[in-house]
Amino acid sequence: MPTERATFGGGCFWCTEAAFKELDGVEAVTSGYAGGSVENPTYKQVCSGDTGHAEVVQVAYDPEVIAYPDLLQVFFTVHDPTQLNRQGPDVGTQYRSIVLYHDDEQREQVERFLVELSEEGAYDDEIVTEIEPLETFYEAEERHQDYYEKNPNDRYCSFYAEPKVKKVREKFGDRVAAEQ
Repeated sequence: MPTERATFGGGCFWCTEAAFKELDGVEAVTSGYAGGSVENPTYKQVCSGDTGHAEVVQVAYDPEVIAYPDLLQVFFTVHDPTQLNRQGPDVGTQYRSIVLYHDDEQREQVERFLVELSEEGAYDDEIVTEIEPLETFYEAEERHQDYYEKNPNDRYCSFYAEPKVKKVREKFGDRVAAEQ
């Protein structure tokens, strides 16, 4: 079966990328931008909040090893989907919670997943995650790829990425790749 792709925005892409890279069946995670109107945006443009893009990660995964609903479960565990246009210290529409679906099956699965979260009362506040079709994914500059791996002692990574990585290892230990 060929590799499939999923695209998520849950705050800073450095943190989201680090969390997904822990998972068995995830073949690659690429930081980038999506959901806006500017072609080939730069990090500086996206950070201005004027492009409409969110910082996102595109996850290439083997559906024989990890299913899309498993990725959704991880995504909704490592970020707060009730925060509008922010995650932790990062504020602006570029840090919004968003799932950019690649096809109708993903759209249906994420919609069903959000209904289940609401019905079980998973969060005290309303989930504000946007669900949109993926139009175009723009890969972020090279310095943003594998940022956590390249900069493990960076203060931001220590405070925000490391806890997400630890949460994945603790809550999804059965799905963490063996070489971690």
